[in-house]
Amino acid sequence: MDPIDDALATADRAWRQHGVQRADREALAADLRLDLESAAADGVAPDRLLGEDVSTFARRLADEAGVRREPPELGRLIGTTLTGAVLGAAVGYAFFVLFFQVAVRTFDMPRGIHVPVQVAVAVFYGIPAVIVVVGAVTAVRYHLRALPRIRATVHAMCLLLPLAGIVITPITMGFAALTGFSTWAPVVLTEMLLVLAALAGATVLARRWALREQAGVRQTSTV
Repeated sequence: MDPIDDALATADRAWRQHGVQRADREALAADLRLDLESAAADGVAPDRLLGEDVSTFARRLADEAGVRREPPELGRLIGTTLTGAVLGAAVGYAFFVLFFQVAVRTFDMPRGIHVPVQVAVAVFYGIPAVIVVVGAVTAVRYHLRALPRIRATVHAMCLLLPLAGIVITPITMGFAALTGFSTWAPVVLTEMLLVLAALAGATVLARRWALREQAGVRQTSTV
């Protein structure tokens, strides 16, 4: 990659993490490109002009320019994901309560018909879990639709959030077993935080995956 393009890409990532809006990022990048190209014409490399830490330089440049900042996108992404997940959990709980009796009648069938407990667990807990994931990705897709690469992020979330749920479920159940399946508020809160932490971690990985994929495409296009 061209040194100037590389420096600008690093600066753009720093601006996005710093909460700088797209229009301001484009204006800053245009001015910075002119400075870098002018310096390059005089034989000055970008690293000499910007220093070793391009990200710090970019953030300082944005602050000195007085551009308006939004909340960092990763924080917004996690907050939106967890909000959607909580709303999805509420819907899932309502589903569980409303259809519990129907499900019990379905699986408590007489005449010697035996339904494996795995199937019952999949229905009782799997469907609400799917609703939680749907709530999270739907909230992100529509509430943060203006963010770059949000569609790719949502696609990655559709894969990583269920995997996070699969991983955290036995951990949470193990913790619950250690506490004797206590309903004491701190215990229940800890279990909820474990689940939310798993969802947040999966969301961060999904976002980084989407942005890394974009960076790979850019590098390929410049070769």
